[in-house]
Amino acid sequence: MTEAAIERYKARLRRVLDHIDRHLDGDLSLAALSDVAAFSRHHFHRQFSAALGMPVHRYVQLARMKRAAYRLAFGKSGSVTEIALEAGYEAPEGFARAFRRLFGQLPSEFRKSPGGEPWLAAFAPFNQARSKLMTPEYHADQVEIREMPGTPVAVMEHRGDPARIGDTIRRFIAWRRGAGLPPSRSATFTVFHDDPRTTPPGECRLDLCAATARAVEPNGDGVTAGLIPGGRCAVLRVTGSSDDLEPAALFLYRDWLPASGEEPRDFPLYCQRVRFFPDVPEHEAVTDLFLPLR
Repeated sequence: MTEAAIERYKARLRRVLDHIDRHLDGDLSLAALSDVAAFSRHHFHRQFSAALGMPVHRYVQLARMKRAAYRLAFGKSGSVTEIALEAGYEAPEGFARAFRRLFGQLPSEFRKSPGGEPWLAAFAPFNQARSKLMTPEYHADQVEIREMPGTPVAVMEHRGDPARIGDTIRRFIAWRRGAGLPPSRSATFTVFHDDPRTTPPGECRLDLCAATARAVEPNGDGVTAGLIPGGRCAVLRVTGSSDDLEPAALFLYRDWLPASGEEPRDFPLYCQRVRFFPDVPEHEAVTDLFLPLR
């Protein structure tokens, strides 16, 4: 089999994954997905499992559960029953049992306090399966150098294991709502002070930021005023999941920066969350990654 033939085969499977992302509320039966791939219905389930390492129905279940988990943890509306129906369950009881097997918590418990490590463990097989076909490739012509203005921000610090970031995100979302700074009116940034590959989990530091020119009133949530300084930045747009931005960051540091002749500026790597999952399907999420330059 030639490389071109292999790539065409993978492209048909990628078309299936893209279809699943776009149609989580639609017909994702084996028959429907085999038609999307233009594979025989008699063989598609084996082809999918061989390529991704899990059956079609399990992949679809995890894709729907991931959206459900995000809506429970970070959404501002939707009852557990509504979220259960969106996830493909006819009754909330079945959804609750499946959710508890996956996360070790009932949906109502998870909504109040999402567990970070069970979350990561639950979706590790799903993310690993996707990475076999959906890992993005980056090229130098995707990097744009921009002159960025200084941006005053409200900052909530996260200090410690990145696996626990979900709780900090929930608290930051609640503060933003109370302060009248929703993402639709206030740009959302994350500043990465440390490299999680080389920093012990308990010592990792990152800042969740919302752009605002207003004074940050004293509060009990630990939100303070900050500034993302202006200056030249190399910008790489990441489309799709932003669960792991390390491949994009690695490309900037390992491949783009040495060949560019540029020098980093004395401010950490940061990103702007332009479009969020699950507000948009995961394949439509957009994150801009900024490497500050001199």
